[in-house]
Amino acid sequence: MAAKPTDAAKLTIYNSIRAEIISGERKPGERLSIDLLKEKFGTSVTPVRDALQMLSQEELITIKPRSGYYVTLVTLKELNDMMDLRGILELAVVERVVKKITDDQIRTLEDIHKGYTDDKTESFIRYTDENRKFHVMLAEFSGNHELALQVGHLHDRLARFMVMSNPGTEMIDIHFRMLERLKARDLGGAIKAMQKELANGKYLIMERIMEEEASFWHLGASSPG
Repeated sequence: MAAKPTDAAKLTIYNSIRAEIISGERKPGERLSIDLLKEKFGTSVTPVRDALQMLSQEELITIKPRSGYYVTLVTLKELNDMMDLRGILELAVVERVVKKITDDQIRTLEDIHKGYTDDKTESFIRYTDENRKFHVMLAEFSGNHELALQVGHLHDRLARFMVMSNPGTEMIDIHFRMLERLKARDLGGAIKAMQKELANGKYLIMERIMEEEASFWHLGASSPG
């Protein structure tokens, strides 16, 4: 069955706004006007609202009753908590997947990355999406679907921060090392590969925020009311 025009418009709006948020073009706390978005995309209100609702489910957009739609503010504490939780989940995935992953599944993971292209923002978004796919699929191969859902949701929330860390060749290289350890069914080596990816990502994200992006992030102890 062909997609309805409103469904196609919703996905177009969703993908466009998501890319703007992840790339940093739209800043935390920025208000999104439905009227302006409706004009920009030449649609009715419905697909705009549906797209914003999808983004709110990824916690990239915050909906405030009687106020509107805003790019979600994240505190430094919340960001640290998310990165810590990612470590807990991703290491749990490795512990569960090493002994049960098949050669066919490893080949599937090998095929996710399209290879390094350049250092443009559009490419960083692509690398981040491939990174999400790699980790969610790895979690699925652990046999725990709920774990995979949680990993995916956390990657959605962290996507704009991961883009800031300029993923690219290093991420692809780290995943290659992870795959080599999975082929060897080497639990210790796979854990070290995951720990390296987590540590590198956290360091680069925090360095970028503190040096270049601090004015755009709410760096208090808790979210604003």
